[in-house]
Amino acid sequence: MPLFKKKPKYTIVRVKKKDIPDGLWTKCPECNHPIFNKALAENQMVCPRCNFHFPLGVYSRVELLLDQGTFKELDKEMASLDPLEFKGARAYQEKIAQDQKTTGLIEAAIYGEGEIGGKPVIFSATDSRFIMGSMGSVVGEKITRASELALKTRRPLIIVSGSGGGARMYEGMFSLMQMAKTSGAIYELRKANIPYISILTHPTMAGVLASFAGLGDILIAEPKALIGFTGPRVIEQTIKQKLPEGFQRSEFNLSCGLIDKVVPRKELRNTLIKLLDYLAHNL
Repeated sequence: MPLFKKKPKYTIVRVKKKDIPDGLWTKCPECNHPIFNKALAENQMVCPRCNFHFPLGVYSRVELLLDQGTFKELDKEMASLDPLEFKGARAYQEKIAQDQKTTGLIEAAIYGEGEIGGKPVIFSATDSRFIMGSMGSVVGEKITRASELALKTRRPLIIVSGSGGGARMYEGMFSLMQMAKTSGAIYELRKANIPYISILTHPTMAGVLASFAGLGDILIAEPKALIGFTGPRVIEQTIKQKLPEGFQRSEFNLSCGLIDKVVPRKELRNTLIKLLDYLAHNL
C-alpha cells in the first residue's frame, strides 16, 4: 500500500451557470458555436470555427482599412429630420434617439478623407446597428457628398456597405429618392474615370444594393455575407420553392457573376492597396 497519494494535476471546479457573468460569450449565428468575446475581437470579429464574418461598426472599418491617423470625417453632425412625423409602433424620432444612444453614432453612415497604403482616398461606410443601416435622407446625402468630393479631388472612392434595411420606410419618398441620387453621383465618377470600389459586407440588401452598393467598378464581398434584394425567407414564401444551398451568400453571388471577388477580412486592406496601385496610378 503506497504511503502517499499522488495529487491530481488539475483541480476540477464546478461553476453553476448563474455564477457566469453575462456578456463574456457570443454565439455564432452561422455554426452556433460559442466564442469568447475577447478571442472574437482578437480575430477581427471572425468566427474561428466556421469563418463567419460578424458585422463591424463604421469606426472599426476605419481602423481596419485606413492608415492610422489619416481619416478626417466630414459632416459628422448631420442628422435626420422626421418629414412624415412617423408614429407607428414607435415614433421615428424615438427610434433614432435609441440607436444614437446604443451605437454612439448620429446616423448610419460616415464619410471623409483618408489614406490606404499611402494613397489618398474618399472613404464611406454604413453601420447595420443603426436602424439596420437603412438609407434615409442623411445616408443618401453623405454617400452623394462622398462621391462629389471624390469627383472634385480626383481621388478613388471606397464605400463599405453594411445595410440590411434598404430604403428607410420612416421617411417614405424622401428615402426612395436617395437611390436615384446616389446612383447619379456614382455615374459622374464613371464618366470622369475615377475608380469606385464597393465592399459588400453582411448584410447588404434591398435599396442599398440596388443603388450605390451595386455600382462599383470592382465589387468585393466578405465571406458568407448575405447580399440580395429581398431576403431568402420572403422569396421562398412567395415562389413556394426551396432555394439553393447558400443562396444570396457571397460565394453564391460570385458563382453567378454578381460580384468580382470574395476577400477575407484579414486580407481586405492589402487587397485594396494592390487595387489602388493598379487603378489610381494616373490620378
